[in-house]
Amino acid sequence: MIGRDKKRRKKMRKMENSSFQEALKNCLSCLKVEESYQLARRMEKEKTNPILGYRTAGSLAERKTGDMLVEEMKKAGLVDVHKDKITVDAWEFKKAVMRYQTKTGEKKEIQLGAYQTDFKTDGFERFDLVYLKKGTAKDYENIDVKGKLVLIEINQREEWWINYPVYQAHLKGAKALIAVQSRGYAQIDDTALNAQDIAGPASAPAFSMSRADFLEIWELMQESKNENKKENSVPHLLVELDAETKVEKDQYTYNIVGKIPGRRSDTMILLSAHYDSYFEGFQDDNAAVAMIIGIAKALIQGGYQPNHTIVVCALAAEEWGISDTKYDWSTGAYRQVFEARADWPGNVIADFNFELPAHAHSTKDAIRCTYEYVDFIQKFVDKDAMPKGIYPDGMTTLYPIETWSDDFTMAISGIPSFVNDFSGGPFMENYYHSQYDNQDVYEEEVYQFHHEFYLKLLMEVDALALPPLNFANVLTASMDSLDLNVCKQTGAEGSVFLEQTKKARETAICLYEKIQSWNQNFGADGDWKRADAITKKLLAIFKKAQDYFVRLDWDDGVIFPQQAVQNNLHALKKAKTALNAGNIEETLDAFYSIDNNCYAFEFEKEVFYHFTEYIMKQESERLMWGKGRILHHENLYELVERLKNKEIDKDSLELEQRQLEEVWERQCAYYKDDIEYLIRAVTKFSEMLQETVVLFEKN
Repeated sequence: MIGRDKKRRKKMRKMENSSFQEALKNCLSCLKVEESYQLARRMEKEKTNPILGYRTAGSLAERKTGDMLVEEMKKAGLVDVHKDKITVDAWEFKKAVMRYQTKTGEKKEIQLGAYQTDFKTDGFERFDLVYLKKGTAKDYENIDVKGKLVLIEINQREEWWINYPVYQAHLKGAKALIAVQSRGYAQIDDTALNAQDIAGPASAPAFSMSRADFLEIWELMQESKNENKKENSVPHLLVELDAETKVEKDQYTYNIVGKIPGRRSDTMILLSAHYDSYFEGFQDDNAAVAMIIGIAKALIQGGYQPNHTIVVCALAAEEWGISDTKYDWSTGAYRQVFEARADWPGNVIADFNFELPAHAHSTKDAIRCTYEYVDFIQKFVDKDAMPKGIYPDGMTTLYPIETWSDDFTMAISGIPSFVNDFSGGPFMENYYHSQYDNQDVYEEEVYQFHHEFYLKLLMEVDALALPPLNFANVLTASMDSLDLNVCKQTGAEGSVFLEQTKKARETAICLYEKIQSWNQNFGADGDWKRADAITKKLLAIFKKAQDYFVRLDWDDGVIFPQQAVQNNLHALKKAKTALNAGNIEETLDAFYSIDNNCYAFEFEKEVFYHFTEYIMKQESERLMWGKGRILHHENLYELVERLKNKEIDKDSLELEQRQLEEVWERQCAYYKDDIEYLIRAVTKFSEMLQETVVLFEKN
């Protein structure tokens, strides 16, 4: 009897596989990439700035585009198409035009980009435009900028974010700051404008200028300076500015949702991409929104009936959506899964998030995913044949996920997520967030490949009864992140943590084997109700993994709970050695990497404190996906200031040495607390894993 059952199940699986392959073939044949391309282009119609574009959070242009996407989803055949209303801080950027007199006496007009701040002139108003290098506190010494426009050069990728020099200018009384990219972003051409999220208050206005326009203005400034016989005069130019940019708090916009109903499971699979943009936003993220609708349409036209309900969600307000917080992007996704559809976490087994999918960012393609999905994704990547020529170095799997796109927000809510990787190539430094992100960077063969690849991956996930989550990976990574030397120095019980985590990993490995076995043996006659019950347990464990193990550093990197302090202690050890030797320069070099103290070197105390306290003390609802992810902060501002001005041959360093020792002891205590927390967390996590293993055995 047992032998006959095995033969019957084997025969059924063979028939199911044949049926699956036929369905896959039908759906692939229904993909129409040209239609996706045309939809991406049509999304450019609505814009807040008629010349530059911009489809910004909470703007009329964003809401009109959302209405258009509702109709596109309906035409694609999706059902229950609707708009989920969400609260955002809205931004309308209508214009920013500067004009000035050239050498020949003619008036020249140039377009400026903008950041999410408030500034409105009464037509063209006259201002003195003052050049202040990088806009640090030192650059303002003996210079009055009240009522003036401050022009600076910045490199946001390698130096500091725009919010610091903008707020510094605001505190000095400047009318607004205008930033020119000195490498970092928008390097494709000197005419490129650039804009990023501001991560600061709307009351500190900011705009951007292209390098080409800056070079012309700089030449005029130099001539003016040569005519001015005063020593140490600052380069400046009289200009006129006509601008209108406005932030309105607590407004609304919509996330657009459509579905393909599942026939067996009560759980869901999510396809997501965002539809707000800077400039035209062809790659970021029109092409992605068009692609998820195109994939859904192909599934419907191919006659595919999914096991799990497939949800297509065009998300608003990803580029920005909330004022004066470090975590001001991914607002639409956060509002969706934590507020509008708080029932999705615990019921969605995977989020396929997409960014910039119609361009080959590197010679190797990649999927970035949570630790728990690595094994499944890599296995799929290894077996799927890559077309020749597009990615000569093939495809890989990267982990963990990063904070730069909506998939991070999805993950910490409890939805396992992945994204087509887009951050590793030159596109981010050249085209990203500039007017050069348009159809000229379209690569049809890449777009075609991503349509096909992710349709296949989606169907592969949908064929599973249980989400293939391997929790052993995050436990292994947590052990790898531990520095036993730091444990020894601080007295933290690192060995206990490792012992507990190894036991938990053994249980996680056992659990993953059971998940794989269940999925392999689950046939058409399988009990989906029971599978859904187990899925809920697995998703609950996944959510706890995010709560227990996911933290952020001050550069928004994803780390484990003890790593921030661990890194601080490494730097502090160097600082103590240097200070004891009287080497102030090396001491300050070590301070630079401790939390956010690099900003203590360049900006006034009020600037440093504002952008520290709005993380450590701000109300949690304005921190969104970043809340609770940074727990400790070491404020070295006063110590940095004293050491910067210290004369070794005149002053004793005893006070600074004593204070540094206090910092060391405090960080050691933090580290011991972090390890104790991890031991408790791993113990609870292990119990959840074991309970689920037992659940399998009962079934």
